[in-house]
Amino acid sequence: MKLKMKLSLIATTLFISTLAQASDKTLINCVSRSPTGFSPALVMDGTSYNASSQQVYNRLVEFKRGSTEIEPALAERWEVSDDGLAYTFYLRKGVKFHSNKEFKPSREFNADDVIFSFERQLNKEHPYHNVSNGTYPYFKAMKFPKLLKSVEKVDDYTVKILLNKRDATFLSSLGMDFISIYSAEYADTMLKKGTPENVDTSPIGTGPFVFSGYQLDQKIRFLANKDYWKGKADIDRLIFDIVPDATTRYAKLQAGSCDMIDLPNVADLDKMKKDPKVKVLSQPGLNIAYIAFNTEKAPFDNVKVRQALNYAVDKNAIIDAVYRGAGVVAKNPLPPTIWGYNNEITDYEYNPEKAKALLKEAGFENGFETKIWVQPVVRASNPNPRRMAELVQSDWNKVGVKAELVSYEWGDYIKRTKAGELTTGTYGWSGDNGDPDNFLSPLLGSDNIGNSNYARFNSPELDALLDKAIGLSNKAERAKIYEQAQVLLKEQAPWINVAHSINFAPMSKRVQDYKQSPFGYSYFYGVKLVD
Repeated sequence: MKLKMKLSLIATTLFISTLAQASDKTLINCVSRSPTGFSPALVMDGTSYNASSQQVYNRLVEFKRGSTEIEPALAERWEVSDDGLAYTFYLRKGVKFHSNKEFKPSREFNADDVIFSFERQLNKEHPYHNVSNGTYPYFKAMKFPKLLKSVEKVDDYTVKILLNKRDATFLSSLGMDFISIYSAEYADTMLKKGTPENVDTSPIGTGPFVFSGYQLDQKIRFLANKDYWKGKADIDRLIFDIVPDATTRYAKLQAGSCDMIDLPNVADLDKMKKDPKVKVLSQPGLNIAYIAFNTEKAPFDNVKVRQALNYAVDKNAIIDAVYRGAGVVAKNPLPPTIWGYNNEITDYEYNPEKAKALLKEAGFENGFETKIWVQPVVRASNPNPRRMAELVQSDWNKVGVKAELVSYEWGDYIKRTKAGELTTGTYGWSGDNGDPDNFLSPLLGSDNIGNSNYARFNSPELDALLDKAIGLSNKAERAKIYEQAQVLLKEQAPWINVAHSINFAPMSKRVQDYKQSPFGYSYFYGVKLVD
């Protein structure tokens, strides 16, 4: 059996290599890790979105390539009621779903597919709600269960969504990956066959690329959708080659066996920029790397302890050692590239003596022992979580806080965090719709304790500010409220805001017209390949 599996892997690798050589329209994207899944409703990470929603699916509205501005997609147009509570979407006709060995669509995209995609996540009685152990983390993080009053089919090409309250972010939220549109007919077919989970493991959408296979921890394959409603992609074949080691990814880029790579080693960036075979795009990331305190657990339930440990960390040393100049010190949970950022806030300075004084006031004159959780994966916001944690560990040791570094497999790490087992640890976030609320509500709103509020921070004052801001349509008024929220968070210190990274996209010079996503995603429709 092992010999057969080995031969199969060799044959598959040779087959993919032959495809790449046979066609100059094959783009090979070398990525750092496998996706956690291929169903965007079920996951909450960019690696999985890159391998699913960014290629395979569409949404009612989408972000213009390289922008935070929304544009029509599966909805050609929409109307919003005067009170901001009713959204009517007029759907695009003539859009075709993909097919695979298990399913051939008998109809084109229509309102039933929109209803299915929302109701699966919204309605606990829906036949697909519990399929694949669905928990719908981003749907919950965006408070959609409370926000959505109903999703109604008016006719085959008209859908009306009613809200329980005004939400200034609603349209941009509909451009996010978690609310991609699935095929209701595919779901019904798989349910009848007794294999409903196929909808999540063998994705079918309306997007520019058709999923054609996944070789566990090695390759993901896509083919251009010849019937794509915007027109066929210039790329014929798209391959995600899973290469965990950053040095190996760069070597494959140099050798021409990768056309693009993600998450380059920051130590290699200077060499890459001088490499005649490589071009490197970059832009400030809409992200934050942070140390979360579990504010429900002693001693981190004491605000003076949290403030003290902020003063104890030398962020500039982290920028030098971890980011190598590819990041900037963070003083707010919002990145400086987003509107509503409060630049008037003065950050916690590096001041060990002040840290010791605050620890003494908090009753910890001799310090204490704790654990720092270390995320086991490199992400766009943090190029080296372990090194960051080691530096924080060393800094805290200087003020009497002895911290042990611990880690878990990524899925377990997040599961344990959501369950409240965290003491303090490294985390990161990249924005997904260009709105300040997309940072503050998912990460620090009390509704998301047990989901994406890893610090389990519960502040009625912050919740009131966020609720007020999201109900306003005036951007300037909203910005003032978010500035107030950042003042509150500076004082309460549920995190150590560490850094905002710069996003880099190294690629072969044969890759043309690639546009970096402000959200850090990889979207290949519109990309061209030249000899």
